[in-house]
Amino acid sequence: MEFKKYQHIERFGTTEVEGIQNGKCYIFPKIDGTNASLWWSNGLKAGSRNRELSIDNDNAGFYKWALGQEHIIQFLKSHQNVRLYGEWLVPHTLKTYNDNAWMNFYVFDVMVGDEYVDFGSYSSELQQYNIEYIPAICIINNPSYERLIGLLEQNDYLVKDGNGIGEGIVIKNYDYKNKYGRVVWAKIVSNEFKGKHKKAMPNEIKEKNLVEKDIVDKYITRSLLDKEQSKIENEMNGWSSKYIPRLINVVFYNLIREESWNFVKEFKNPTIDFKRLSFFTTTKIKELKPDVFN
Repeated sequence: MEFKKYQHIERFGTTEVEGIQNGKCYIFPKIDGTNASLWWSNGLKAGSRNRELSIDNDNAGFYKWALGQEHIIQFLKSHQNVRLYGEWLVPHTLKTYNDNAWMNFYVFDVMVGDEYVDFGSYSSELQQYNIEYIPAICIINNPSYERLIGLLEQNDYLVKDGNGIGEGIVIKNYDYKNKYGRVVWAKIVSNEFKGKHKKAMPNEIKEKNLVEKDIVDKYITRSLLDKEQSKIENEMNGWSSKYIPRLINVVFYNLIREESWNFVKEFKNPTIDFKRLSFFTTTKIKELKPDVFN
């Protein structure tokens, strides 16, 4: 393998990560060091954010340190298609980390080939080799913006007691791709919200369903999808994957046209985000008719 630059983490709320909060989200502490990576290619290789490192052209001593970590070497030697991305914790902007936290590598992402591995899969594997990784603060389904802001309070990872909170949080949805087809993560930085956020309950892993998801779960059924797909098949003399966008659009159209009065009454005049409603409509179609997308 060769050096592969780590992706840019986008600010939450930008178009690059629009909709990332729709679904199962892993919330991680964001720590303030320098980006680093490790992989195996006829020996242990290391990188900074933008380049491959060497002993003569290191990055704050990271490569020299890594070459002395036998447990990491053994892991990568046994997993030669794996790349570790993490933070090499050296003094940067935030100076309130525990004294024994400095000059250590904290894994925040694992790649197999060109694909990210989800936290639940890589954390247990790294633990077997005693490789440090950044733990998830919690896992939330469909978090609201306000809930995410509240979670900033829970990032005290590696921070000295009584010295406030960390740099921010990172939001990862392993099932998400942005509208450009890319896997991206989002971040919220703590210093942008000083004094504005509230404390949240720790280790919460479930969030109340959004009204948009409840509407979709009630009104989009397998029989409705079968009916609409049959109409398209009859009109087009058969089915093709190129008709998938049409199926999604007609189901969403019918949901609004035929059922809006019903769900307005049932959910007592709810405030509806129609982008989210559209997202959950597509997700429901994929769930009920996976064969259509194969």
